Amino acid sequence: MSKNKKTLTNNFGAPVDDDQNSLTAGNPGPVLMQDVHLLEKLSHFDRERIPERVVHAKGAGAHGYFAVTADVTKYTRAKFLSAVGKRTEVFLRFSTVGGERGSADAERDPRGFAMKFYTEEGNYDLVGNNTPVFFIRDPLKFADFIHTQKKNPATNLKDPDMFWDFLSLTPESIHQVTILFSDRGTPRTYRHMNGFSSHTYKWYNDKGEYFWVKYHFKTEQGIQNLTRQEAEVMKGKDPDHATRDLHESILRGEYPSWRLEMQIMTPEQAANYRFDPFDITKVWPHADFPPIVIGRLVLNKNPENYFAEVEQSAFSPANFVPGIAASPDKMLQGRLFSYHDTHRHRLGPNFHLLPVNAPKASQVDNYQRDGFMRSDGNFGGSPNYYPNSFGGPEPRLEIAEPSFEVSGKAARQKYVHPNDDFVQAGALYKKVMTDADRDHLVGNIVDHLGGARKRIQYRQCALFYKAEQEYGRRVAQGLNLDLKEVARLAGMSAEDRAKETAAGTYEK
Repeated sequence: MSKNKKTLTNNFGAPVDDDQNSLTAGNPGPVLMQDVHLLEKLSHFDRERIPERVVHAKGAGAHGYFAVTADVTKYTRAKFLSAVGKRTEVFLRFSTVGGERGSADAERDPRGFAMKFYTEEGNYDLVGNNTPVFFIRDPLKFADFIHTQKKNPATNLKDPDMFWDFLSLTPESIHQVTILFSDRGTPRTYRHMNGFSSHTYKWYNDKGEYFWVKYHFKTEQGIQNLTRQEAEVMKGKDPDHATRDLHESILRGEYPSWRLEMQIMTPEQAANYRFDPFDITKVWPHADFPPIVIGRLVLNKNPENYFAEVEQSAFSPANFVPGIAASPDKMLQGRLFSYHDTHRHRLGPNFHLLPVNAPKASQVDNYQRDGFMRSDGNFGGSPNYYPNSFGGPEPRLEIAEPSFEVSGKAARQKYVHPNDDFVQAGALYKKVMTDADRDHLVGNIVDHLGGARKRIQYRQCALFYKAEQEYGRRVAQGLNLDLKEVARLAGMSAEDRAKETAAGTYEK
């Protein structure tokens, strides 16, 4: 045997004599149960598929780095942001939200933009999307919302009635719906879209001062989107086109890059701001809080193994480092629990030991022990409790985040804010979009909403009308709806509108 040839082994390192012929009793068989190599191969094969992500199942990823380009030490004590020019290794996973792993990259869907920063103070995860807002503001609605984006439990088919029924009964969704059904809902590639934290986060400095912030990663390749017609062609031509584009662009040395822009708000400004700064269905207009450029993100290395690095990667907005913390955003509060919980279900309680998830620039030292697939030394004989008198790791009180005031009754309370859910969606339609953008938006909505029942069409068009009358009229005309009826429904409360468009209405 040549010295350069590798020896095939089983999972425990023992050499294998034959990998083409099963151990049999006679020729041609039957196969013997004592063929332990066959049993190992089959049993491993049976378990090769881990549970699919409930959301963001279809994705692509790459390695790279983040470089600081501006001094932000007056805002945050995070060490990876402590000096201009400092670089931190990152892993980024892009994804579509609603589809399964085999779904097309060109589906109309938000795109996930999840980053893991391997900092010297531990891993910091920023789990965002390519849109600055989201459909809902309360985590209690999240499971219901996702169910409507999946398949009908009876037919196992995508269902426009499910999709639009929920959205038309959830007025806070109108801003995200308007973005999703513009051409921004189908980015041409992962390289040609922006990424946003969407949520508001807290930054705090060495003095104990804190600030509310939003992250905006702006593509340096320029924004490019697919029209509805182009997306339909692409889904049939190459359902993995965005995954392919990311991989091949890095192979060519055309490294995708984004500049990081931050919006920063003081607690005093937040207290009197015209929008709720912690409402994920709203943006902070740039005229009020101009973004400042603080860094650059570059992806320059493809994964060596998709399963090990992309499929097993696990991100959570609960992974903070000193200098960065959560805000009172209710959706964020729900995600702080849900992400780690789903990874423990999908990958096991020790998913943090997988190489793509493990810290690279810092050491783990705590009292978590045991569990399925514990693949390190399990901390040997060191104490597994705290406090102890055997030299175990100690908390560091000085890194605690600064406190902020909270008050009020503990109750299930309806969201109340003087600025409604429609003003920003209306401004997006009327002041930001071009005539071509508006034409595409209306066409995209009519094409999709046209598959829903008439009563749902009326209810949703009333929301478009409330955002901007021309918006509602154009969609209603595209669906051949009665414009006076749309205007009448728009003048009602959400509760009355839901009653007025109950089952059977408009379908008699």
